[in-house]
Amino acid sequence: MRRRPRGRRRHVLRWVAVAAVAIVAAGTLAAYLKYRAIYDSITRVPVVGLGQRPPQYSTTSMNVLVYGDDSRAGLTPHEQYVLHTGHDQSDNTDTIMLVHISPGRHDVTVMSIPRDTMVPQYACEAGPGYAGQPADPSARVQINSLLAVGGPSCLWKTVEQVTGIRIDHFIGIGMLGFVQVVNDLGGVNVCVPFAVNDPVSGLRLPAGEHHIDGIQALAFWRTREDIGTGSDLQRIQRDQFMSAQVVKGVLSSGLLSDPIRLLRVVSDAAASMTTDSGMTVSDLVQIAESLRNVSGRDVQFLTAPNQAWPPDPARVEFAQPQADAVFSAIAHDVTVPRAPRTSPSASGGAQVLTVSPSQVKVEVLNGSGAAGAASRAAAALASRGFDVTGTGDAASFGYATSVIEYSSAAETAAVNTLERQIAPVTARAVPGLAPGMIELILGADFTGLRPQPSPAATPGRPASASASPSASPSPAVTGLAKSAGGITAAASCASDSSAFAGPLSP
Repeated sequence: MRRRPRGRRRHVLRWVAVAAVAIVAAGTLAAYLKYRAIYDSITRVPVVGLGQRPPQYSTTSMNVLVYGDDSRAGLTPHEQYVLHTGHDQSDNTDTIMLVHISPGRHDVTVMSIPRDTMVPQYACEAGPGYAGQPADPSARVQINSLLAVGGPSCLWKTVEQVTGIRIDHFIGIGMLGFVQVVNDLGGVNVCVPFAVNDPVSGLRLPAGEHHIDGIQALAFWRTREDIGTGSDLQRIQRDQFMSAQVVKGVLSSGLLSDPIRLLRVVSDAAASMTTDSGMTVSDLVQIAESLRNVSGRDVQFLTAPNQAWPPDPARVEFAQPQADAVFSAIAHDVTVPRAPRTSPSASGGAQVLTVSPSQVKVEVLNGSGAAGAASRAAAALASRGFDVTGTGDAASFGYATSVIEYSSAAETAAVNTLERQIAPVTARAVPGLAPGMIELILGADFTGLRPQPSPAATPGRPASASASPSASPSPAVTGLAKSAGGITAAASCASDSSAFAGPLSP
């Protein structure tokens, strides 16, 4: 038998190797070009002028600010007609959510901030297409106007300042992108307790459960004026139930385990998406993939605790101390107290977030005029381990009761620790104060610190070994939805009838 020459065999092998390399290179180039095309289609902007930022309590959790942009820019007249958006070119945020991903990617918390929330006016830099705004501690602005005033940086800065939660990234999504994403996911289930025919949003559905496409989902998301009370709060509630159904559909479809499908979803949304310049396409896909092992019960939706804003009840402000407790739980990634922060004089007291006295920097001010009051209180606090930075007189001696002033929700745990030393006392946030510094202003009723309780023994351990109030917090946020009136993604589609109740409904 004749043997094939070795040289010819090596020649063939070389061509096979070259072909294999060419195929791999072509695939790599195609993948690169695909990522490059998506990357280039996303609007990416730098985040600037954030000022003094909240502390980063956890480096393994992630906080993403997500907003829906109601701008009609980029939509053709036909798209405006089909989507029932009109041609208003204002650039406000229709939806604002803070998505918190816990360490280990085992829990996701989505906190909605009502678009009508009134917040302090912080300094925001001017930029392309927006004029910026000066700081005015006495002024309040509606949070959904900030995107038009100062761009994403202004919204980012304001949310950080009022919540004390450090943000890692932001994602803005336009109306067309929302429609395309819902279509890529195969639609979503929604339930309505009665027939809906809203000419403003274009939502037309008979009573019952329906599987709707992206255009109908956008109409459902935007419907507000002609249902229930017509409030944005009810709209958020309805949207959270729809979001829960989306999560259930995503988890059951295996989408999060399929990077090719994930990339297609991101690709379709990209042209209507804005992110910070630090977020890449790979980041978006990896975040989604990292959540593939969560369940519906691990994803919770809630609305930041709020109440009517006194000057205009049609708008809202954060309800305290409930809002600060929720913000602090997310910032520290711990479980929110089941009850709001209570007065230290209340017997039994709710469990509250605290820190070691040595972590509390406090300046003691005399607000009553009583000679030596500040120095005596400062010495007593120092003896209990507090970091007393100084003493002085308040701007006025007219304080009848003692007051604790702090800068933001990031100081909640430190305020709670200090509150346990004094009674009676009230706490109030003063945005102008330096972060990390707390002021104790002594009132005329101050006679001394509260007696320190003796530590209660834990069964099986001596009293000296009992757990202290400053014990390390839980590593994950749990129970926020339950304590703040929210839901999990396991909620039934038909369980949101209260979101439709009101004088505008049949």
